[in-house]
Amino acid sequence: MLPRCAVLDDYQGVALGLADWSRVRATSFREHFPSQDDLVAAISGCEIVVIMRERTPFTAELFARLPRLRLLVTTGMRNASIDLAAARAHGVTVCGTGSSSTPPVELTWALILGLTRHLVPEATAMRAGGPWQHTLGTDLHGRTLGLLGLGKIGSRVAAVGQAFGMDVLAWSEHLTEERAGVHGVRLAPDKDALLSGSDVVSVHLVLGDRTRGLVGARELALMRPGSYLVNTARAAIVDQDALVAALRSGRLAGAGLDVFEEEPLPAGHALRTLPNVLATPHLGYVTELNYETYFRDAVQDIESFIDGVPVRVLT
Repeated sequence: MLPRCAVLDDYQGVALGLADWSRVRATSFREHFPSQDDLVAAISGCEIVVIMRERTPFTAELFARLPRLRLLVTTGMRNASIDLAAARAHGVTVCGTGSSSTPPVELTWALILGLTRHLVPEATAMRAGGPWQHTLGTDLHGRTLGLLGLGKIGSRVAAVGQAFGMDVLAWSEHLTEERAGVHGVRLAPDKDALLSGSDVVSVHLVLGDRTRGLVGARELALMRPGSYLVNTARAAIVDQDALVAALRSGRLAGAGLDVFEEEPLPAGHALRTLPNVLATPHLGYVTELNYETYFRDAVQDIESFIDGVPVRVLT
């Protein structure tokens, strides 16, 4: 009998068509489960579960409620929502997949350009027969782009900013002047200097104890009036309530957001309706080639586990 496999949060319903799942009895779930009870009821008979990024956290409590689970595969090689110690304690192997940093770079610039050129309100007005031109765009050439983080994604965002003729600043806790110089970027002396000296601030840090709540009310107040904040990294790096307040006050010209503390974002949430927010439903890694990598590698993880030699094990 083939092992049962659940593929969770396959919102587009594409997972089973992007790889050969013939060595398992795979079921794809397109809808996000609203409660842990619903999730357990749906997948309790599965020995294998494939999850998409951090959409469904796997906590110690959840592992305890899934005694048949033996293999958990996450897309990407880092997933802060998995309790790896609990997985080991319950005899569950956790594996990851390859992932490209290109799609979030591209989405970051889609958000920056969409915000600064008011693409959504202008396109909406045009479709509705409204006014022909009613906003003034913000020039990027000659402005300052501030990057919180200059890793794989941040460094490539920097290169695009330079191509637009922007002055690029960067800061993170361990970023050195030498590394910043490699990318032709100026190192900000500290976080406050970056925030107060930038016209567009984009977040590209890993979420951890040191970065959770890194940008709060105090930090947002340091940003230039009329500046923009873009976050395609992790929502908890920026205090969400403080961000809403800064946007409502009009101090910030706008925010481009792809990540939220609760996903899917509740229907009545302010970030769905504020006119100076350009929000996307966590599309950072959602591209055809990246999904092909995710599910091809997930199947390889499954097959290697069945064969007794698991690969890409997270520890």
